[in-house]
Amino acid sequence: MHQRTWLSLLTLPLVVAFTVPMLHQQEPKPAAKVEPVPTDSSDPLAGLADIQDVIAHIRAHYVDVPDMGKAMSGGIQGALERANLLNSYLTPAEVALPDPGQGETGLTLLKTQLYAVVIGVVPDSPASKAGIQVGDRVRKLDGESMGTMSHWAMERRLRGAVGSEIAIFCMPQGSSELKKVTLTREKPGRPAIQSRLESKAVMVTLPDLADGRAKELLGILKPADKRRPLVLDLRTCIGGTYDEAAKVASILGFKGVFAVMQEAGAPDRKIEAPASEVVDFPKIAVLTGLGTIGPAETLAVAIRHLGDRDGESAKDAKTVVTLGERTIGQAVERKRFPLKHGGAVELVTRRWMGAKGEALDKSGPAPDYTLRGVPEDEDLLPRILEALEKGPPQTLEKAHKVAFVALPTLYPTLA
Repeated sequence: MHQRTWLSLLTLPLVVAFTVPMLHQQEPKPAAKVEPVPTDSSDPLAGLADIQDVIAHIRAHYVDVPDMGKAMSGGIQGALERANLLNSYLTPAEVALPDPGQGETGLTLLKTQLYAVVIGVVPDSPASKAGIQVGDRVRKLDGESMGTMSHWAMERRLRGAVGSEIAIFCMPQGSSELKKVTLTREKPGRPAIQSRLESKAVMVTLPDLADGRAKELLGILKPADKRRPLVLDLRTCIGGTYDEAAKVASILGFKGVFAVMQEAGAPDRKIEAPASEVVDFPKIAVLTGLGTIGPAETLAVAIRHLGDRDGESAKDAKTVVTLGERTIGQAVERKRFPLKHGGAVELVTRRWMGAKGEALDKSGPAPDYTLRGVPEDEDLLPRILEALEKGPPQTLEKAHKVAFVALPTLYPTLA
């Protein structure tokens, strides 16, 4: 993000500090006449000069007595979300709230505008057991509309004391019917890596990239028959670290710069794939989706580059295909900044770029072959083997013409 855009966001609390005294006036007064000041429309800070005058007009001319506290909070939150949906404004009261508890639902949500989209469901979690699926749309949490929540408030609401309940009002994918689902929060455990040694492939599902996953994966893959293709399912791979993702990529044969971390005001930091014992699978298929989040997105991109056949890597190139859905683009990290009057803002301050500069903070990479609307009980292996036989398409346009395009859309378009 442009540095002046960051500056404009961080300047908002100063505007609030100057306008707060206006909130305590009992009677609205006509707005003072303000002479227009020529500004550069390309300057992201230009609009700040008008904010105090806008507030004065609201107080003087709005048809009803406005709640200026809510107006200010909503304005700041709206500005933050325009920069990134994960940014949040916290009031002093929200900052002072105690930890909600260790109980979780297993849901990962991304707020859009009036609702949130389910982008991750932890296997065997309360959400999974209740039948909530990736792509469902959530309209309310405990009766409160998603449109008024910040991302921070939404995440906090999903947590609570172990054994406590939360009501999820959601619409299943492809339906406009709103249904209520009550979840009982549970203390999350460490899900196991799922593996299946099929006669025609080695299939592994990574639930996350927490510390130690690379070692676990190595233990699973070492005794496997390397003549079979490896199918790595990252569709529900949520959380973990980028360093662990680099270790997993190294095990599969990736070398060099795994990802690049960018941070405002700091030089780029390159993450190198560490030296590791390698399990050599000549054919690899990677499954991706909305639940391929953060570190898993960088891993999917790195594995894809194992199939590069240009330059020095040609002799080590493998047959690699990706199948599923485009990832959500959440290879980012947030940081909290306290405000003068007791509140705070949480801002996206770091982002990770892929092995060859792919921007993974806005939109993830599209797969080679799109898998949509596949029933949960369908065996995907025949489709995967067909894609591996064809190999990666030369262009993205070709990818949408091969094998799987006729299926209906699984996920709604995010606003």
